[in-house]
Amino acid sequence: MSENFVHSSSFVDDGAEIGKGSKIWHFSHIMSGARIGENCVLGQNVFVQSNVRIGDFCKIQNNVSIYEGVILENYVFCGPSMVFTNVKDPRCKYPQQGSEFYIRTLVKEGASIGANATIVCGNTVGKHSFIGSGAVVTRDVPDFALMVGVPAKRVGWACECGEIFPRFDSEITCARCGLRYRKAGENELIQIG
Repeated sequence: MSENFVHSSSFVDDGAEIGKGSKIWHFSHIMSGARIGENCVLGQNVFVQSNVRIGDFCKIQNNVSIYEGVILENYVFCGPSMVFTNVKDPRCKYPQQGSEFYIRTLVKEGASIGANATIVCGNTVGKHSFIGSGAVVTRDVPDFALMVGVPAKRVGWACECGEIFPRFDSEITCARCGLRYRKAGENELIQIG
């Protein structure tokens, strides 16, 4: 496995960890205490704040800021200019700076977040879910959910491989990869094979 690559226009502060095979492109800033896993790609103008955790094989597109309190598990995709927050009621007159003020946001394995989407802090984005471009997530997202709109609502389901499922009653087999799923209530999809 190759060592990591950091473009000469980017800054990686002492104390930041970048895994093998990861690439940090133009004009990015990784703060001390941030941990980036192996084989990640961070595009142009990406900011990663202290104490952020990014898993392996993540792709962070251009102009994304990942603030303290955000955790990305493995294989997460963050589309161009999508937004994370970490304080629910920011006020300049009453600053809330420091770890004790930051609200945790978890993005589970394999989730994809579209361009210009916003993830409001304090929510969990389920594994292999799809957040549509421009959506605003204001509550927890189920695993495999397809979410669109403002505020984001579930409009369907997606396979681990990315195939969007048409409407179905109780079980479905993905035409692309063959994985099988079963509905378990209105807002839960379970992988069964």
